Amino acid sequence: MFALLTVLRITSWGGLDQTALFYLGLPAVVALLVVFTFRPRSAVGVSMAVLTLFLAMSGALLGEGLVCLVIAAPLLYAVVALVAMVAERIMDSGKNSRHAFLAVPLLMALGMEGIAGTTILPRAGAGTDSVLVDAAPSRVAAALAAPPAYDEPAALFLRAVPFPQPVAAEGGGLGVGDTRTVTFTPRTTLRPGDEPTPRTMVLEIAESEVDTDGGRVVFDVVEDTAFARWMDMHQAEASWTAEDGGTRLTWTIDYDRTFEPSWYFGPVQAYATDLAAGYLGDTFAAGAEAEVRR
Repeated sequence: MFALLTVLRITSWGGLDQTALFYLGLPAVVALLVVFTFRPRSAVGVSMAVLTLFLAMSGALLGEGLVCLVIAAPLLYAVVALVAMVAERIMDSGKNSRHAFLAVPLLMALGMEGIAGTTILPRAGAGTDSVLVDAAPSRVAAALAAPPAYDEPAALFLRAVPFPQPVAAEGGGLGVGDTRTVTFTPRTTLRPGDEPTPRTMVLEIAESEVDTDGGRVVFDVVEDTAFARWMDMHQAEASWTAEDGGTRLTWTIDYDRTFEPSWYFGPVQAYATDLAAGYLGDTFAAGAEAEVRR
């Protein structure tokens, strides 16, 4: 099992490491191996222990895939527990075994999501959040035009999961064609001899409308080596308008989900992207308000 996971993650063979077969099928196999091989007193308990050992061994090799492993851990444990219980019921050969068989085709169908491009929920998504900035629209526009100072995210989820975090940015301006190059924390693994790999995102302004009382700027994602493994980011839009003596700043991030099952990773990625939009709002709000205090 450990060898199979390693091969799939390193080679990304057939894209299976981003399908429901990977996140539902592999833990299901773990549970079945325990039930049919070890004959434990508590199949669920032993399956959980085996999965924990399996995850601990795999984490060192996954590199950036560790993010998916952390996010998917609740799903993996739930699948292991469910499959172990169903398998035990089937092996009991009692009257409940017939009912347990009904879960088999459902689990198989769910595990096929992502194969040949199949999906239950739409892949397109958008994360958005807004913040009221204690600064005039002109100050917000100036902050957006300059490289920001990145701090640690306030959201616990973004801090707990090992997402790439921005550390610096180059480029400026709010005109069409202006670019930004954002540098993120490097990619690292525990593989012997592995060296940190730089991660960046290049954005180019595709649309720009700036006025005295607000504006709107659309950044196209030109190149992405930071998040491309987890989602296909298309655009980031910043819009701002005067409100209540300050400025309402809203960020929206458009992306396509690349992981299955959709009913699990869809809500998780939507939540994470909402938090990322909020982080951008807080970052540029802090820059605008800092200019006011000077």
